Amino acid sequence: MTHSNTTARRPLAKPQEIAEYCGVPLATVYQWSSRGGGPKLIKVGRHLRARWDDVEEWLDSQTIAA
Repeated sequence: MTHSNTTARRPLAKPQEIAEYCGVPLATVYQWSSRGGGPKLIKVGRHLRARWDDVEEWLDSQTIAA
């Protein structure tokens, strides 16, 4: 997927922001990183980040039928 130069990019999500948004403890986000699961995480240097689109896509995939 390519982004056009006119597309404004959102800042990457920090682990604390992901935890707050998903309503889970920060430790859970770090467990997703080490054990797999959760949204796709990116290592930027020594920092974990995620694209908000990936967080939303992962959350959509977790939807269960009532």
